[in-house]
Amino acid sequence: MKICCIILLHLALFLISSFLHLCSGQDYDDNTTAAPPPGQDNCNGIFLSYAFTSRTKEYPHLKNMSAQAWAFSSIATIVNLGTEELKGWKMYVGFQHREVLVSATNAVLVDGYDFPAPVGNGTTLTGYPTTDLKTSIDTAGDWNQISVQVQLTGTMFGMKEKDIPMPKTISLVNDGYICPKPTKYQTYMSVCCKRNPKFKPKPIRGKYLPRQYGDLNFVYDVLTSYEGSYLAQVTMDNHNPLGRLDHWNLTWEWMRGEFIYCMRGAYTLKTDYTGCIYGNAAKFLKGFDFSQVMNCEKKPVITDLPATRGNDSDVGKLPYCCRNGTLLPALMDESQSKSIFQLRVYKLPPDTAQTVLYPPQRWNITGVLNPHYACGAPIRVDPTEFPDTSGLQATKSAIASWQVVCNITRPTKEQRPRCCVSFSAYYNASVIPCNTCACGCNDVDTDKCNPDGKALLLPAEAALVPFENRTAKAKAWASLKHHPLPKRLPCPDNCGVSINWHVDTDYRTGWTARITLFNWGDNPFENWFTAVTLDKAFPGFENVYSFNGTKLRSVKNTLFFQGLKGLNYLVGMTNETKQSDTRIAGKQQSVISFSKKQTHGIKINRGDGFPIKVFFNGEECALPIEIPRSSGDRSDENLLTVILVMLLTFLMMTDRFH
Repeated sequence: MKICCIILLHLALFLISSFLHLCSGQDYDDNTTAAPPPGQDNCNGIFLSYAFTSRTKEYPHLKNMSAQAWAFSSIATIVNLGTEELKGWKMYVGFQHREVLVSATNAVLVDGYDFPAPVGNGTTLTGYPTTDLKTSIDTAGDWNQISVQVQLTGTMFGMKEKDIPMPKTISLVNDGYICPKPTKYQTYMSVCCKRNPKFKPKPIRGKYLPRQYGDLNFVYDVLTSYEGSYLAQVTMDNHNPLGRLDHWNLTWEWMRGEFIYCMRGAYTLKTDYTGCIYGNAAKFLKGFDFSQVMNCEKKPVITDLPATRGNDSDVGKLPYCCRNGTLLPALMDESQSKSIFQLRVYKLPPDTAQTVLYPPQRWNITGVLNPHYACGAPIRVDPTEFPDTSGLQATKSAIASWQVVCNITRPTKEQRPRCCVSFSAYYNASVIPCNTCACGCNDVDTDKCNPDGKALLLPAEAALVPFENRTAKAKAWASLKHHPLPKRLPCPDNCGVSINWHVDTDYRTGWTARITLFNWGDNPFENWFTAVTLDKAFPGFENVYSFNGTKLRSVKNTLFFQGLKGLNYLVGMTNETKQSDTRIAGKQQSVISFSKKQTHGIKINRGDGFPIKVFFNGEECALPIEIPRSSGDRSDENLLTVILVMLLTFLMMTDRFH
C-alpha cells in the first residue's frame, strides 16, 4: 500500500511538471512576433510603407462608375531603423483617385486642413501627438518609440469594381533625406529613405529642431505652467515683403479638451462657456465657475483688439498688440510687422501635470483682402528667451515653445482672388476689363448671365462705373465697333477691388503708364499697397509721381507702391447725390515713367509694357486673358504677307523663264 502511494505521488508530480512545460511552451508560441514586411530588414534608414486594407461602395449607388464613391481604409507606417533620431517626421502619400481623407490616427495634415480634406493631388502627414521617432539603439528596440502607425479612412472616386486603389508614391519629406522609387505590390508599397550624404544640416544647438522661417511665422510660448492650466503667448511675424493681414481672424483646434479662460491683447469672436458645462470640463472640474470663462469652443476664432484698447489694464498693455488686426510688411513699417497676444489655458485629465503640455493644432489665419496662407503643424523648438523684466542684463526662457510656419499659396478654384486687373492702352480704344467671375460667381444668378462668357470690351468711361451700370455702354460700344454681342451676356467679375493698368505714351527714349486703383466696396483700405511684376520693362523704371515707389530686392522684377503720407486711404464707394446718379468708386492713381536705356528692343505697342503679376495688399489679383492689340501690329502683319506673296510670285515667274 505504501509503495502504491509513492508511485501515485511520482505520477502526480510528473503530470504537474508536464503540464507546466506545456503551458510554458504555449506562452512562448503566443509571443512569437510576426515576420517583418518585405524590405524592412534590409533598411538602415527610415522605412515607410502603405497597405491598402479595404473599400466598400458608398451611397448613392450610381451607374456612372467614374462618379461612384467608395469608402476606403489603409495603414501607413513609418519606422526609424537608422542611427539618428527623426524629429518632426513628415510622410507624403501621393493619392491620385480624387480621395477625400476623413480621418487619420496619430497624425494631422501638414497644411493645417481639418477633416474631411480633399487630398486627390497628394498630401503630407505629420505626427500628433508623437512627432519624433527615436532610434532602436536609444530605446532598446522599443517599437512604440521608434515607429508609428497611421490608420487612414476616406472616400475615393472613379474606380472600377475590382481595381486596387493605390497611391502613386510614398516618401519622407524631412530635410536631408532621399527616397528611391517605392517597391510596389498589389495592395502594398514600401520604401527605405536614407540620409543624403551631400546634405549639410544646420547645427542643432539645443534639444529640438532649429527654427524655420516662412512667409508668416507663429511662436506658441508657454510662459508659466500650473497644475491644470498654463499661460501662453502667441507671437506672429510677417517675413514676406508682399505679405499682409487686415482684420485677421486666427483659428486653431484644441485636441485634448482645453479651453480659454481669459486673454490679453486679443479676444474670441464668441464668448461662450456652454461647451464646458455640457462637456468633459464640467465632469472633471467640480465646482468650477465657468461663467468667467471666455471660450469653450474646440475651434475658437481669435481676433485682434482695436487700438483704443491698447492701454486697457485688463486686456491690453502688451507690446505689438491691439492694431485692429493689421499686420504690415516690414518694408512699410517694421514695428507693425509683428503682433502678440496672451491667453490662459485650462487643461483636463490626464494632462493636468505642470510638465504635460500640448499646443493646439490645425492653425489657419485669414484677412479681409489678403493672401491665402497655408500653415503647417506646430513643431517643438528650443524655448524662446526673453529679456528679464527686472531691467537687469539677464534673460529668462519660456517653459516650452512651438513654431507654426505659414506660407502664401495661390488661390484654388474654391478660393478665388478678391481683386482683378483691367488693361488699356493709348493705341487701342477699347478697355479689356476684368475676367468674367474673376472673383467667383457664388452669389450670382447664373441663369441670367453666362459665368463662362468672355467679358465684353468697354469704352474708357465705362470702367469708371459699377458693373450694373456698364451694360448699356458695353452694348453700344459693341455696336459701334462691330464686336459680336452674345444673347446671354457675361456675368460680372464680382471683385471688391480692381486695378487698371494703362499704357499711356511711347516715345523714342521712354514710355509711361498710369495705374488706377478702384475700391468698389463700402469699407476703406488704410495703409494700402500694390505691387506689379514686370518682365522686360522692369529695369527701365524711373519714377512714380503720386505714390511712393521702390524696386523690391527680394521679389524678382517687382515694383512696390504705397500711398503718400496723408494719402494712404483708399476710400470706399460714395453714395450718389441724386437718385439718378451712379455710385462712385474710391479711386487713386499715378503716372509711372520708364526709360528705354536699359531695355533695348522693348516693344511697348506689342504688349511689353503690361505686368505679368499684380498684387493688392498681398493678394495676387486676376489678370485679363489678353492684352490690347495695336492696329499697327496688324498692318505690319499685312505688309509682311504682301511682301511674301510678291516674293513668291517673282520666284515663280523667274522659274518659268528658265
